[in-house]
Amino acid sequence: MLEILDGTEQYNNAGALLGLEGAEGEELLGALRRMNPIARQRTINKLASPGVMSKGSRAEMEKHFGELPAHIKAALAKGELRLADTIVYSIKPVNSKTIKLFETQDVKEVGLRNISNAKLQKNQALLVSGIFLLASIPTENTTDKILGSKFIQLEDFPALANGEFSLKANKKIIIPETSVAAFKTTNMHAVPLGYYKLANPRLIHDDILVEFTVELGSMEGLDPKTQLYVGLHGTITTP
Repeated sequence: MLEILDGTEQYNNAGALLGLEGAEGEELLGALRRMNPIARQRTINKLASPGVMSKGSRAEMEKHFGELPAHIKAALAKGELRLADTIVYSIKPVNSKTIKLFETQDVKEVGLRNISNAKLQKNQALLVSGIFLLASIPTENTTDKILGSKFIQLEDFPALANGEFSLKANKKIIIPETSVAAFKTTNMHAVPLGYYKLANPRLIHDDILVEFTVELGSMEGLDPKTQLYVGLHGTITTP
């Protein structure tokens, strides 16, 4: 137990990784009792030290350490995994009233999406801090033209802005049906374009199905080449 303390000093909620409330916690207390007083005090000081306070989505992730799967917590504590900023993204055509931004037949393709099969890779856990949603109209419906098009605010796509979106992971609701108007940020100068900050950030575990769906009431006025971009912004575990 004690040999992994060095790997947890960088985190403000290291106790959740070490399992201080369970059987491992009893093991730690027993090890502390067997130490000489000086070594015991040094170890307690190391555990109690708050270190430099984290910011942004990393701080949010650290608050949720207790919800991580056991194998990810253990790997973080041992230093086999670390935390990194990320945006998990996907681009899909708006060719029906129901747009599924992550699908089981998806494969990674630079610029189009960075996950396959609508699942995070093993040992990845994502804390979703916020979401980007933007749209574009490429000159042609080809990959090159889509990737070369400019993704802009949803205010320019009324049929999209008047729709609803939802986010689920493993059939569990993270965000219920909510108005896409939440992404209308053009006049919010302190907020990135098309960005919706979650008041209650949530975790998505590895190897479970991620579903981000946009439902439209109408496709009136939409160019048939319209593309939709979603980006799940936050902190992820990575080697």
